[in-house]
Amino acid sequence: MDKIVYYSTNMQSPEVSFRDALLKGQAPDKGLYMPAVIPSLDKSLMGDFAGQEYPDIAYAVLYAFLKDEVPPEKLRELVDDAYDYDVPLEHVTDRKYVMRLDQGPTASFKDFAARMMGRLMNYFLEQESRELYILTATSGDTGSAIANAFYGLDNIKVLILFPEKEVTPRQRKQMTTLGKNVEVIAIDGKFDDCQAMVKKAFGDPDLQDLNLSSANSINIGRLLPQAVYYFYAWAQLAANKDQKATFVIPSGNFGDMMGGMIAWNMGLPVDRMVIAVNENDEFPVFLQSGRYEKIVPSKNCLSSAMNVGHPSNLARLVDLYGGRMDEKGNISQMPDMEAMRRDMTSVSVSDAETKATIAKAWENFRLLLEPHGAVGWAGLEKFVLATPGNHKEKLFVVLETAHPAKFPEQIQEILNFDPELPPALQGLEDQKEHYHTMEHDYESFKTHLLGGEK
Repeated sequence: MDKIVYYSTNMQSPEVSFRDALLKGQAPDKGLYMPAVIPSLDKSLMGDFAGQEYPDIAYAVLYAFLKDEVPPEKLRELVDDAYDYDVPLEHVTDRKYVMRLDQGPTASFKDFAARMMGRLMNYFLEQESRELYILTATSGDTGSAIANAFYGLDNIKVLILFPEKEVTPRQRKQMTTLGKNVEVIAIDGKFDDCQAMVKKAFGDPDLQDLNLSSANSINIGRLLPQAVYYFYAWAQLAANKDQKATFVIPSGNFGDMMGGMIAWNMGLPVDRMVIAVNENDEFPVFLQSGRYEKIVPSKNCLSSAMNVGHPSNLARLVDLYGGRMDEKGNISQMPDMEAMRRDMTSVSVSDAETKATIAKAWENFRLLLEPHGAVGWAGLEKFVLATPGNHKEKLFVVLETAHPAKFPEQIQEILNFDPELPPALQGLEDQKEHYHTMEHDYESFKTHLLGGEK
């Protein structure tokens, strides 16, 4: 097979290598990079995944994309270094499981993407002796995962924007207590405002000399590693190599969902993807009606990392189904809605339902969920209720994307106890914070980037 190239979803930029797509982040035409070919994994290779360790499966999945750009021994070294923690698959009832992606260094699923992306970036930058300035917006867990994944790297500087009133104190402190090459700014606005400022900076000719790149899920280097844990869950849980799984994915900016779609297109046996969102229901409405309308401003829900009124990665999903959507959400060519509806279900979960799910999951199963995972579990329950047939023998995997201890106020309010702190969160309360505050104003942000404001 020829070397895989990456094109922009806006179709106005030249195709590039993975290395260039990774280091650029966003394409020059403001589109998102997609692989021109999604490689298939051999069925016998996937059959061998059963019982393998997580780094073994990560190597096999990523090698399919990177074999022409990263030497095999180097890739093996990077995955072994990135994935040195557990990925528990918690049995709940029947063949329903929760995949806990909350055991990494920042207790969030974002660790899986950020750690691998950081190591790949560092590898390519070392080859060229050059530096990079990472800009990223976060609605919660992305910022802390990026900050920790890139912390202390000599050739990468990181600047993180977050909505001042929409992250928890623990999420904030995971970003603001590091220092060194990590700078953090609180914006008086919404996550979508932060993301719009970052995107505008990438397209600003006055900032070209800063060598900007992105670590958000708009970066293809974030998505490819996220395909891995879908293979891992299926390999550990499927009764045989032909059994299909239904994955339930709590979703905000849709990077996690797109990782699953990439895995599916690589040959992972999937029955259906259930996309569970909070009260920001622009995608369920689109899937049902065929009309896409952004939610501006996005609604502030308990599952704060999912408070996204226009998911960036929706452009990739539309592209995957033969359509075209620009970075502002305008659709110039409709995707194959029939195929999309055949493959996916999307449900919206209210804050009241989220709270009730946390309470019921604990009472019925001793299953401890935080708000994002609760949206996922509620999504599973809604899907099962709305779908005829016997679901007892079907394999369901719900993604739990953050550790409950990151949301102590909600857990205390609903369950009347404080979740035990994982090692990643211990000692945060006593550390000193360093961050700026700024109005939602692009020109002020630009001045800051150019060194005119401290």
